[in-house]
Amino acid sequence: MPDTGPAPAAVPARRTSSGAALPICTACGTQYAGPRPDCPVCRDDRQYVPVAGQRWTTLAELRAAGHTAKFAEQGPEVLGIGTTESIAIGQRALLLRTTEGNILWDCPPYLDDSMAEAVADLGGITAIAISHPHFYSVMVEWAHAFDAPVHLHEADRSWVGRPDPALRFWSGETRRLTDELTLINPRIHFPGSAVLHWSAGGGALFSGDVLNVCPDCRWITVMHSYANHIPEHPDAVRRAAELLGRYRFERIYGAWWDRVVTADGNAVLRRSVDRYLAWEGATTHPTD
Repeated sequence: MPDTGPAPAAVPARRTSSGAALPICTACGTQYAGPRPDCPVCRDDRQYVPVAGQRWTTLAELRAAGHTAKFAEQGPEVLGIGTTESIAIGQRALLLRTTEGNILWDCPPYLDDSMAEAVADLGGITAIAISHPHFYSVMVEWAHAFDAPVHLHEADRSWVGRPDPALRFWSGETRRLTDELTLINPRIHFPGSAVLHWSAGGGALFSGDVLNVCPDCRWITVMHSYANHIPEHPDAVRRAAELLGRYRFERIYGAWWDRVVTADGNAVLRRSVDRYLAWEGATTHPTD
């Protein structure tokens, strides 16, 4: 574990085996409430069914295969949580250590007792918020382990593979989680997509791959489907940029390890959207 400063009081975690035998799609990492012949998330054109066909695993099988937790600092008071060996599309989560408690942003497709205990030692999790269905993964396992609600946008309710009382659906354009944290629905990639704005310091935007931070961390891009290379509609991109431009943020945290814009986040968003719209043959969005 990295040095994250003075440790908060530990929060006991429950045992993490309630859904150990439930099926998990090996391609996208979504856990379902019971056996089924296919994975709706992968049948959608934003994901894919592998050439070899639908395959399933379980948390019990992943644990037996030797998967273990990975923790790495991703920014000020932001800790990345994933696995040492990639599972599904390589989802990793971010633990935001805020003044009002720890928030888990997005969700890895794995959890075991030692992983839960390590997070508990950091103060546990007050709430979970997820960007879009490709990161739903084993969110109910995490919710049960920390008795934490999971905040999802109502527009993506149909993609939930394991319904549970811990899931809290919000609607509309924004939802305030705390004085510092606001969920925003930009309606790109998925109708119920969410990004999270943290107003502390210079501000930060947590985007998953709703806004995908490019490998050089100097640009972001937007796609309807990354797997199948389908661009997002220019009108949707312009509308999302105008909405997000109302907030101030220096940093943008993407979906993958170390994909972080570390400065001038608003300017990065503006020039990236201008480039996108220019290549799509659309008028660039107005500057502030």
